[in-house]
Amino acid sequence: METFELGLIGPEGDAEKRERSDAAANRRLILQTAATLFERHGVPDVTMADIASAAGVGKGTLYRRFDNKAELALALMDSQMSDFQNEVLARLREYAQQGRPYLAQLDYFLDTLVYFTDSHLPLLCVVQSTGLLPEGREQTRPYYWQHQTISGLLQRSVEVGELASSVDAPYTADALLAPLRADIFRFQREVRGFSLERISSGLRTLLAGLEQP
Repeated sequence: METFELGLIGPEGDAEKRERSDAAANRRLILQTAATLFERHGVPDVTMADIASAAGVGKGTLYRRFDNKAELALALMDSQMSDFQNEVLARLREYAQQGRPYLAQLDYFLDTLVYFTDSHLPLLCVVQSTGLLPEGREQTRPYYWQHQTISGLLQRSVEVGELASSVDAPYTADALLAPLRADIFRFQREVRGFSLERISSGLRTLLAGLEQP
């Protein structure tokens, strides 16, 4: 008679469910603890060992969930990033329906991105400290989505004649995002003393310089 594997039931299945539940609870605990410590002491002054100790978990438990502080910071930003992306995409769809030029849409995006960067600067500094090419997980980084959005709008601007056909959209996207790297942005804010309005205006002036005469 043919038999079928129906999967785990009973005690073994319950144990597996408990393990998944415990893992999720540990992740929440670690993130809540990290957020509290970051707010209390500042992101740079909190170590992974500090987080593990305050959360009451072993370092092995912590590192099984987050390879480094950058990944933990990115996880803390996850909901904020999702809200920001949804808000931006909704506004860009609205602008597209209104027939606004692609460069005008990009102008809005750059301005919004300046203020988002400022609001999340300590965590972004940690995220960007590990570089732009983290073992195939680039798509999880804020930079990846920002670049895709800017490059796409630039390319559409070229296609409809708002920009010259010689404009290299992927390269130009990198060039526009360079001043928004967390370390450079922090230097502009804390050392140069630039206001957010000045940074936004300067960045959008660079964009305006690309327009067809």
